[in-house]
Formats: sequence, structure tokens, C-alpha cells
Amino acid sequence: MLKGIPDRIGSDLLKALADMGHGDILIIADHYYPPKTKTPNGISLQCKGNTAAEMVDAILQLMPLDDRYCEHPVEYMVPDKDSGVVVEHSEAWEQVFAAVKKQGYDPEKVCGPIERTKFYEKAGRAYVTVCTSETKEYGCFILQKGVN
Repeated sequence: MLKGIPDRIGSDLLKALADMGHGDILIIADHYYPPKTKTPNGISLQCKGNTAAEMVDAILQLMPLDDRYCEHPVEYMVPDKDSGVVVEHSEAWEQVFAAVKKQGYDPEKVCGPIERTKFYEKAGRAYVTVCTSETKEYGCFILQKGVN
């Protein structure tokens, strides 16, 4: 038994977080995200029963964001500009911004949009994908690990 580890963080996720280094990427995936095809060489961990915001909150209790070297160490998926799809607001984004703020970061500084196609390209380099039960529109996020 360890003290101070959020209940949402299982032993496999704890090990993955510990194994990650500065600049490594973690995906918070919604319920519909295909981790094996988007990140075939990464670790895929099931954290079903949790929302994206709940997992971001738990992870940021243990993992620092790369806010020194990365413009947006938290990126949230938005539609591609040429897709014809317009999403100006997602409840998932707002909830994750609140979790980021709760963990001591300024969401306006550390959070930024990333188009869907670019998200998938970047996700291909992720070390770990955390699969949630998030069903709110555009509920996928990228977190980049920093140093304390």
C-alpha cells in the first residue's frame, strides 16, 4: 500500500508514469478512441469508469507538465479546419481546464487546441494511452510530461 496515490491510478498506470521521461507524451482517450491503431507501439491502459477530467486530475497529482519547454503541454482535440465541422465548445474541455487549474496550472497558458489529424500524428509517438469512458464531444487530450 502506498500513500498519496489517487485511487484512479492503478499499478500499471503508476509504473507507466514513473517510466516516462521529460517530453514524453500521454494520451487521455475518450470512449471511442482506437489506441492500438493510433499508437501501435505504445502502452494502452484501461481506466474505464472515469472521465477525461477525472484522469487528468489524478495524473497531474503525480506528473508535472512540460510548461517550461512546451507551449501547450495540454492539448485538446478540435476538428480539422477543412473538415466542415465546427465545435466551439466542449464540456469535456471545460472540465479538463478545471482539473488543470485545480492542480496549480493556468489553463489559458498550458492548454491549447490541436486539430484532429495532427492529434493522431502526434499520438503515434505517445508512450501511454489512458482509455477512459469519456463520451462528451472531442474528449481526447495530450499531456506532455515535464520536470518538477
